[in-house]
Amino acid sequence: MKRKVLAIMVPALLVAGAANAAEIYNKNGNKVDFYGKMVGERIWTNTDESNSENADTSYARIGIKGETQINNELTGYGQWEYNMKANTPEGTQDESTRLAFAGLKFSDYGSFDYGRNYGVAYDAAAYTDMLVEWGGDSLVATDNFMTGRTTGVATYRNTDFFGLVDGLNFALQYQGKNNDRDRFKANGDGYSMSVNYNVDGFGFVGVYGKSDRTNAQEADGYGDNAEVWSLAAKYDANNVYAAVMYGETRNMTKVGSGAFANKTKNVEAVVQYQFDFGLRPSLGYVFSKGEDLGAKNGYKGFDADRVNYIEVGTWYYFNKNMNVYTAYKFNLLDEEDGAKTGNFTGDEFAVGIVYQF
Repeated sequence: MKRKVLAIMVPALLVAGAANAAEIYNKNGNKVDFYGKMVGERIWTNTDESNSENADTSYARIGIKGETQINNELTGYGQWEYNMKANTPEGTQDESTRLAFAGLKFSDYGSFDYGRNYGVAYDAAAYTDMLVEWGGDSLVATDNFMTGRTTGVATYRNTDFFGLVDGLNFALQYQGKNNDRDRFKANGDGYSMSVNYNVDGFGFVGVYGKSDRTNAQEADGYGDNAEVWSLAAKYDANNVYAAVMYGETRNMTKVGSGAFANKTKNVEAVVQYQFDFGLRPSLGYVFSKGEDLGAKNGYKGFDADRVNYIEVGTWYYFNKNMNVYTAYKFNLLDEEDGAKTGNFTGDEFAVGIVYQF
């Protein structure tokens, strides 16, 4: 996925292009920033599999971030982000609201917001979700409980542990029931939490999340709870970025077109180096194994790899607003596991050009 940078108000929220936001209003304690990017992209595959992608994948993205200084200690803030695909005829393009939330930050006591936001369970995966084109797809999925961007989340974040310990941050999140949708995008009431510590370029984070499953989800016989936990570490200094993540899910991750995985084990790793002249090569690895898949009513299920690939790629930054990139995905998933999980087994190659502000 495209490289992201930390948002101002919510440290663990990653927003593409926000570092280059254009300030469009700043007066009397009220500030509004406008950001976005336009991406021209093409992906080729080396197979003719029915689920392969060999086409234009261009898109545009815009967002607004605002804050208002209510008094010396209390700040209000909000953010909206919208994505528009440009790879189909006019009138058929897919559009979606990625983020829409508002909240309050009170001095060293932390921030609280509600709306469509990143799930706190994503905080560890965010360390490794930094690949050039792919990545972040072992346990993370949009609108899959609190593992990625999702709806109806109330989020509390505290930085530097009430101002007492530099670099020690934590977050708590509650998600209300969302049952008026496809069962793979639905969820019962749930919560997630994270703790991270950053010092001298090193970062460490741990997350845990648990949610009730809906009646439609419970029909698979896996139980009434979905869970996720993960740990990650990173080094981000001296032009080097390196990170590794391990996590597991229970009754949460989709497998194929019609089932949840009873259990998954997931590993992600990435290393990058930023040259002074603009080149940023990247090497990443993503692996996810499903265990006891299809088990029901006392019958033992089967094990199968869900995701298994290496990505080699690079960006070249002309300046902070313009870059080009390319990436090759060496897919290590064998055809047998691909058939069991419904996942693509071919290699892929991507090239793109980006203007962002």
